Amino acid sequence: MTDALLSLDAATVRFGARTALDAVSLDAAAHEIVCVLGPSGSGKSTLLRAVAGLQPLDGGRVLLDGADQAGVPAHRRGVGLMFQDHQLFPQRDVGGNVAFGPRMHKMPREARDRRTAELLDLVGLPGAATRPVATLSGGEQQRVALARALAPEPRLLMLDEPLGQLDRSLRERLVVELRRLFGQLGTTVLAVTHDQGEAFALADRVVVMRDGRIERSGTPLEVWQRPGSEFVARFLGFDNITGGTVSGAVAVTAWGELPVPDGTPDGEHLILVRPSGVRLGPPDTAGLRCEVTSRTFRGGHVGVMLRPERGPGLEAECALREAPELGASVGASFEAADVVVLSPAGG
Repeated sequence: MTDALLSLDAATVRFGARTALDAVSLDAAAHEIVCVLGPSGSGKSTLLRAVAGLQPLDGGRVLLDGADQAGVPAHRRGVGLMFQDHQLFPQRDVGGNVAFGPRMHKMPREARDRRTAELLDLVGLPGAATRPVATLSGGEQQRVALARALAPEPRLLMLDEPLGQLDRSLRERLVVELRRLFGQLGTTVLAVTHDQGEAFALADRVVVMRDGRIERSGTPLEVWQRPGSEFVARFLGFDNITGGTVSGAVAVTAWGELPVPDGTPDGEHLILVRPSGVRLGPPDTAGLRCEVTSRTFRGGHVGVMLRPERGPGLEAECALREAPELGASVGASFEAADVVVLSPAGG
């Protein structure tokens, strides 16, 4: 993209015989929020450290505003970095933590105090400048760490598992606030996380990594609707996957014939059915006969695990009031809109 604030060009990092980043190319536009997802060891944190200047490259380039950052130390790259363990200065109060960056950049005291107050107000901690950091809750420490990272007005803000140490309900609240705040400030963000819910709620673009390479990149909706590969689908929590032979508008699978999207080429494919596309009804109706083996309550709906009369296990989703009992026999049918063709079987 021509307006990229950040560009990685075949960035490569090796640790001995292991390649942690394998010729990764990635752009982030100004004001874009990019979240990098992946399991442990996928290379996402190494990517972040390479952009920050904390990890030298063995090949390729990192460019910021078009300028190659080779040889530019971390403190001169104009980027902010926020770690999951906050790393606040315990000997400084809240205001002292937030004002640290501007003070290092020789910002005048009056402007520094004004910037600190503005940021504390933005992150929901107005008037907290004189509080000792030891008195803060985990969520409050996270907000102070964010304000400190934003204080020097970095051209790129990088977040390393930013909400990883918080409980789920607090994470869900804060990620909505972060999205609002970054939009308000026009901040360009590169974040890494293993939590797909966090990434999909925060990002303009989601990047999924595997073994040091980018496996899938797109908007949250694009990645959710079209994972592309079995790895990405399973990483996102989709396990209703089986092989199938496509001919025309259907795929012949172990679960029977499934409708496939228009334009799907004939031949062998991997077929994904989202749980929301598995419809349950009485066992004597047309469909795949299944036994209910478990139920998982998830807020307003229930995840139902099924043992089909043929083929691998299935997961369905239904409303609380419609959830069948454990051990019940049901008939499963499949909605075409929730059938996704992945990479060819064996490909």
